[in-house]
Amino acid sequence: MAAQASVETPVGWLTLTEEDGAITAVNWRAGAGAAETPVLRQAVAEIDAYFAGDLTEFTVPLAAKGSDFQIAVCDAISAIPFGYTRTYGEIAKDLDQSAQSVGQACGGNPIPILIPCHRVMGAKGLTGFSGAGGVETKVALLRHEGAASLLI
Repeated sequence: MAAQASVETPVGWLTLTEEDGAITAVNWRAGAGAAETPVLRQAVAEIDAYFAGDLTEFTVPLAAKGSDFQIAVCDAISAIPFGYTRTYGEIAKDLDQSAQSVGQACGGNPIPILIPCHRVMGAKGLTGFSGAGGVETKVALLRHEGAASLLI
């Protein structure tokens, strides 16, 4: 059974979905109400701490859904530390795939921010961002983390 909670952040409202003790989705909208499970309470607290500048690594359980390739890309994205970026090409090389396919999988990330797809850049800099606000939100998240010094 899925449970949801919404949290207001500097980049807009987020609605978190929990299934079987793990966060399975983050959507850019409001309306789900307060966190009523331990995992949702932990996720909301960690998101609040992240935006307050008090948290650099999420520990709430995550369970991304998708193809094996989507999961591999989410795992690669999750390994990018706070304050750092990687390119689609670098991840593609690690996974022996094309940069375009990595970009598509990144755009399909079901758990943005917690799986930090905003830390993935194009070979020549910024690219799109599937979250609300598009590239401006990506820039805001990277600035918050002090990443990609060209943006600061």
